Amino acid sequence: MFLKQITTNFFIFIIGLLGITLNKNNILVILMCLELVLLSLNMNFINFSIYFDDLYGQLFSLFILTVAAAESAIGLAIIIIYFRIKKSIAINQVPILSK
Repeated sequence: MFLKQITTNFFIFIIGLLGITLNKNNILVILMCLELVLLSLNMNFINFSIYFDDLYGQLFSLFILTVAAAESAIGLAIIIIYFRIKKSIAINQVPILSK
C-alpha cells in the first residue's frame, strides 16, 4: 500500500512538472500544475510521516498547505489585475510589462 501511494504521488509530481515546463501560453494552467506539485509533496510528507511514526512530516505538510493557499490567492490577484489592464493572460505578452 505504501509503495502504491508513493508511485501515485510520483506520477502526480511528474504531471505537475511537465505542465509547468511544457505550457507556454496559459498562466492559470501553470498555477494549477504548481499546486499539483505541492500536493504531491504534501502527500509524500504525510505518507513518510505515517510510515516512520513521526509527527513532523504532518506538521510540515500543514505549513506547506498554508503557503500554497497564500501563493494561489496572491497569484490569482495578480492575474486578475493583469487581465484588467491588458485584456489577456497570455504568458508570451508578459515581457511587455518591463517597458
